[in-house]
Amino acid sequence: MSKLVHPHGGESLKPLLLAGAALKAELARARTLPRLRVSSREKGDLIMLGIGGFSPLEGFMTRADWEGVCDGYRMASGLFWPIPITLSADTAAAAGIKTGSELALVDPDSDEILATIKVSEKYEIDKAHECMSVFRTADAEHPGVKMVLAQGEVNLAGPVKVLSDGGFKAKYGALFMTPAETRAEFERLGWSKVAAFQTRNPMHRSHEYLAKVAIETCDGVLVHSLLGALKPGDIPADVRTKAISVLIDRYFLKNTVVQAGYPLDMRYAGPREALLHALFRQNYGCSHQIVGRDHAGVGSYYGPFDAHHIFDEIPKGSLETQPLKIDWTFWCFQCGGMASARTCPHDDKDRLNVSGTKLRKWLSEGSPVPAEFSRPEVLAILRDYYATLEAHEKVEVKLAGHSAR
Repeated sequence: MSKLVHPHGGESLKPLLLAGAALKAELARARTLPRLRVSSREKGDLIMLGIGGFSPLEGFMTRADWEGVCDGYRMASGLFWPIPITLSADTAAAAGIKTGSELALVDPDSDEILATIKVSEKYEIDKAHECMSVFRTADAEHPGVKMVLAQGEVNLAGPVKVLSDGGFKAKYGALFMTPAETRAEFERLGWSKVAAFQTRNPMHRSHEYLAKVAIETCDGVLVHSLLGALKPGDIPADVRTKAISVLIDRYFLKNTVVQAGYPLDMRYAGPREALLHALFRQNYGCSHQIVGRDHAGVGSYYGPFDAHHIFDEIPKGSLETQPLKIDWTFWCFQCGGMASARTCPHDDKDRLNVSGTKLRKWLSEGSPVPAEFSRPEVLAILRDYYATLEAHEKVEVKLAGHSAR
């Protein structure tokens, strides 16, 4: 009997990815169906449906589901869910799709068929309402809002059969783990109390501190890296995960950390995304999720601890996975080590504060970075990346200059 938390909404995972003869037959049938190209965000959602990360969902949400999730965190069935999982089509494409018909859903960057859907409903939504509910803003400069506004005008609901992992396994190998695989690994290690650490960035000393605080009270930590699309300027997944690997190898006790990746795009939904992260981490087998300062935030759209507060606002019993709320962390020169705003009595002048913008500037210029901020092995990998980036930019500028002549 497993000692891990139950999957969300039930006793077992519900992966929708077909295999064997069923996969072969459905792929052959899918090639005869009308095609709809999905967005990058929809591709990530499809792959999560396929591997069981979004258990117990069986497909894309209906209007009643969409409305319930936006307005009260609950689908029509009563299942807790914090962010709509929807599929859209533009008005012209939707006009040719009948309720009850089937479609092949195609990768946004290739002709690979990712899934099939049986359309149970077509409906239009108030995009501004979704944005205000999920992102707390309708500002088109917010990357998540921009994503919703770019969607088609009509949502298509219905169950899906997933036919591919979208190339994530081929690209990332053992790093790309399904919920069933992380659960099996936790059980192999003898873990029952597992904290998830969400990251879309390399881990510096403050992130290392957060993970080690969690290890003090849990059996281990899942460092769970986003492998989908990010906003411009964010560190690519391959560079980020390489930097995380060297940190784990050099600075963590063996068998206290599992590193894995998941296929979603970042929504930058702040507090609501913190809830979604906790929900699918429950499916991955995690009993806790580390929630630090401005979790899943962007710019100044959210308060620094809004993602802490939202766990106290949702209906009791919504999730088995609980937040491990940790305050802002930093190096304090007076304390002589890592600390948090809950433990350090000193002023800002005694604390090392490095913004992402400042760090990127230092790295791109080859300037020294304080050892108290980041491990040297991590910085070496990031310096190589920024040097390559700068070299590419110089080549592009040179080529642009030649073409302008």
